[in-house]
Amino acid sequence: MNFPTNVKYTNEHEWIRFEGEEAFVGITDYAQTQLGDIVFVDVPTEGETLEKGETFGSIEVVKTVSDLFLPVSGKIIEVNQKLEENPELVNSDPYGKGWIIKIKPTNAGEADELLDAEAYKQLINE
Repeated sequence: MNFPTNVKYTNEHEWIRFEGEEAFVGITDYAQTQLGDIVFVDVPTEGETLEKGETFGSIEVVKTVSDLFLPVSGKIIEVNQKLEENPELVNSDPYGKGWIIKIKPTNAGEADELLDAEAYKQLINE
């Protein structure tokens, strides 16, 4: 299982990677493994500003739908359009081509409350 050290993790199995004034958000390798084959990613919140912990979308697998939670407060500025045609990118490359949204954080300091790779491994007992 992959645990990049350049991202922060949430207890709900999302990750966030800051790049300048923006940040990419997706689900962890662990989460995609637990969910199974992803068939649809729904993000109806593009352009909205949400608070940390709010639902920004959902991921659908064959038997269930799981909510996605924002790791830090911010404005959703882009949804990964590649996931419309290829939602399985979340399975094959969760930290790269399988990112879900790009945000402009409104309170980047909230990231200090998130988990680093080691703490996330402990959370999932790896």
